[in-house]
Amino acid sequence: MKRASQTSMDKRDITSARMRRVITRGVVTTTALAAVVGVAAPGIAAATPGDTVAAASAVGTDEKQRVGAASVVGLDATWDVLQRSDLDFIQELWRKAREGGEKYEAVRMAAEEAMLSSDAADHVRFIVTGIHEAYATDTKREQEREAAARAERLAKSQALIAVGIPNSPDLLALSDDNFVRAVMKHEAAGPQVKAAAAGALARDAAAWREFITNGAREAHQRDVANELKELEEKNREEAQRRQELAARKSTAALFNLTPSEAMLGLGDDNFIRELLRQAVAANGPELYAAAQKAALSSNPADWREFIHAGAEKAYKADAENRRQKVAEANKLRLKQIAAAMGKTGVNPWFVAKADKVLSGSDEGVVDFLKEENQYRAMRQSLQPASGKPVGFFVRQSRVDAGEAFVAPVGPNGKQADREDATWVVVPALAKKADCYSFESARERGSYLTLKGLRVVAAAHDGSDGSANAATWCARPGLAGSGKSFESASQPNRWLRHFDGDVYAADKDGKNRFDGGKDFAQDATWKLAGPLAP
Repeated sequence: MKRASQTSMDKRDITSARMRRVITRGVVTTTALAAVVGVAAPGIAAATPGDTVAAASAVGTDEKQRVGAASVVGLDATWDVLQRSDLDFIQELWRKAREGGEKYEAVRMAAEEAMLSSDAADHVRFIVTGIHEAYATDTKREQEREAAARAERLAKSQALIAVGIPNSPDLLALSDDNFVRAVMKHEAAGPQVKAAAAGALARDAAAWREFITNGAREAHQRDVANELKELEEKNREEAQRRQELAARKSTAALFNLTPSEAMLGLGDDNFIRELLRQAVAANGPELYAAAQKAALSSNPADWREFIHAGAEKAYKADAENRRQKVAEANKLRLKQIAAAMGKTGVNPWFVAKADKVLSGSDEGVVDFLKEENQYRAMRQSLQPASGKPVGFFVRQSRVDAGEAFVAPVGPNGKQADREDATWVVVPALAKKADCYSFESARERGSYLTLKGLRVVAAAHDGSDGSANAATWCARPGLAGSGKSFESASQPNRWLRHFDGDVYAADKDGKNRFDGGKDFAQDATWKLAGPLAP
């Protein structure tokens, strides 16, 4: 909105905006008059959503099956909920799963897939077995996340023991980068450890994890080697004794143990047996198996080899196996998310970007899965499905009080203009299945919203009315391709551009922007790549 103290430059901007709107409307009107031949009749194209609802209206599940499904996500199976159609019941399950966040991610995606189907058998299948199978996947993922968290804490504990820093819950709870800083600043850290920590901090998250898993221990071994080299010139026998102690302490650290003086004084075979007695197999199957093999051997050379090299080799094999397992789980999760996004058809750029990330590094997958990066990948630009007028997209501008309109915006245009024509397609604020909200890429918290029957970019105030006004339900394109969006707050009204402006329009209404021979074409959209990625 204009400020009271409007400058002359602002006035010129408004005049320019008004002139642009006149030109835009002229171009759109001219294009509308040159109607595309062969466009499907609106009445025929609109039959699909209605047919889907009708086909899915039957109840094919019993109360026991529904109560069992509801218990998975903690849904209160009231009489009202149990009386709904299978499709409506699945929507209630979906809403509850969505509220649960990552804990019910697989359940949410499976519910969305079921709701996209017009086959009543698919709805029954989800309620009876599908939700339980999806929850098993969620449970497995939760277990994997917990195992990964334990492994991360164990690696930090092992690093502290190796360097000679006392373990503490506060240190183990630090983020990876802050943990590396804490190690670097500790008085027990030698020159090599400090240098390795500084090098890791100058890089990325993968370098921080590598320092924790291997770098700190290996740097400490270099510090010890340098000390022993200096000592060897003075006392070779003492240097050898300390070298042996250092090897034992380093091996014990791999088992997350700080050895006592008595333990350090044991013979090689008994030292290994004591490691096995105090440790647990969870430290790593390769490490545990290598220790067992060495302990069962009667050859002193095998004992020594395990203490001085074999334990390190087995530990690194375990670390690599864990890394690969986590990487595979992350890739599978991203593939499933991308597949679910692909079925909706409203986030093609997300799918394309996810496919590109999946062909790259494991670290790239981890980075993409971060919530803020997934959110950014949901950006799309919205243009008429016909591509006409050429280069036109739905956008907003502050000088137009946030009103939505279609206007030409190029990929090399001003950043502000491209952001005004870019929308983050997010799950519906009204929490309705197969419905979405279009959040402004430029002004977070502002959505394509109905104001009367005019579409504007406006802030969500948190109310149910505001949420419904900013919710649009995806339907097959009324013109036979692309997507059409039905208003959640004004059923049977569709997102439509008319004379350059954007409305919620009715096929047979009496307003000037309702109906007409070009209705289906004007109410059909293409989700294009974001003008402001």
